[in-house]
Amino acid sequence: MSEIYRIQKRKRLFNFNINFLLIIINVVCFILFSILISINADFLNYIALKPSNIITNFYFWTFLTSMFMHAGFFHLFVNMFSMLFIGNLIERIIGKKRFISFYLLAGLFAGFLFVLVSLFFPSENVYAVGASGAIFGLIGLLMVLTPNLPVYIMFIPIPIKMKYAAPAMLFILWLISFFGNVPVGNTAHLGGLIFGLIYGFYLRKKYKNKTKYLSKLFS
Repeated sequence: MSEIYRIQKRKRLFNFNINFLLIIINVVCFILFSILISINADFLNYIALKPSNIITNFYFWTFLTSMFMHAGFFHLFVNMFSMLFIGNLIERIIGKKRFISFYLLAGLFAGFLFVLVSLFFPSENVYAVGASGAIFGLIGLLMVLTPNLPVYIMFIPIPIKMKYAAPAMLFILWLISFFGNVPVGNTAHLGGLIFGLIYGFYLRKKYKNKTKYLSKLFS
């Protein structure tokens, strides 16, 4: 009986919503990192992703920590609100194990592209923070698996198919950063989207029947 109880307990733990757990971790890290930086501003260099720190100081852990740091409450709210809907859908589609691996890898790839591009367009005080690189990975995956899924995006009151909404979101954010002089991680967003597209095409090739059914289901 004790063995059966342990198995059931492990199953209950495994059934926990991974996306919700990631949202909690992001919120907790936001509070913790904000406190640390308010105590000593130098902590920013040990948390945020800064290309010069990667190249000269080898702060490789910031590829991960920067994914759970946000520039402010509004930045955190927008990302977590997006994750609440997109993440839950993706988790149900690809499963918990694939979801957590994909989310982290998409965020890491987004950071890698951000640093790589900075080698050609260097800037002294540029940082990358936030979950949006990983979130754009989720968006890229949905773009391939559910291209006709109707979604709403910022400032547009009518639903748009995912295959059009994803590039539209990138373009809108680029316009905001360019004309509003707002620091937006466009390179990281693009990196996440590219990773999501690649993984989406991999799944579509490996699971042809399942992905065809999925595409029709969300059309």
